[in-house]
Amino acid sequence: MPWIYHTDLNNSVRYTLGITGNNPLVCFGINPSTASPGNLDNTIRSVERLAFGNGFDSWIMLNLYPLRETNPDQLSKNIDRKLHKNNLLHIEKIVSAQPLKIWAAWGTLIMKQKYLQNCLKDIVDISMKYNSQWYSIGKESKRGHPHHPLYLRSDEKMKLFDIESYCAFF
Repeated sequence: MPWIYHTDLNNSVRYTLGITGNNPLVCFGINPSTASPGNLDNTIRSVERLAFGNGFDSWIMLNLYPLRETNPDQLSKNIDRKLHKNNLLHIEKIVSAQPLKIWAAWGTLIMKQKYLQNCLKDIVDISMKYNSQWYSIGKESKRGHPHHPLYLRSDEKMKLFDIESYCAFF
């Protein structure tokens, strides 16, 4: 299957990573790490495994913020608005193609930087414009955060996730 892969010129930013298909699961994490086509990290391997396990023929990994960083604790305290705007453009290109099922998969990492919550709200606005449905996989945290893909069992099934109620808490 052909890859979907968009980065900046020096590969410090990743906007999209996935494989093409007719029925993709779109997964949102916090920020990209080192994964690239043919060189998947453990998180992306879990995304792929759970997408196929839930009946999808493909998957696309997107992130609330596109800056590559192996440790989300190391993300800047301030948002780079140009990066965010470019991320939204890539997201809208994917989401506008057809109504999609979107997997909320950032775990409690969304609390690392305040701007991540605002990034999510902008993404949710785009997704609602195109009638996408949000889902989670696995048990949500005590505070309602959707489970991160790592350490989920292969047989975990998707369930609807009330993204608008979730965002109302920020």
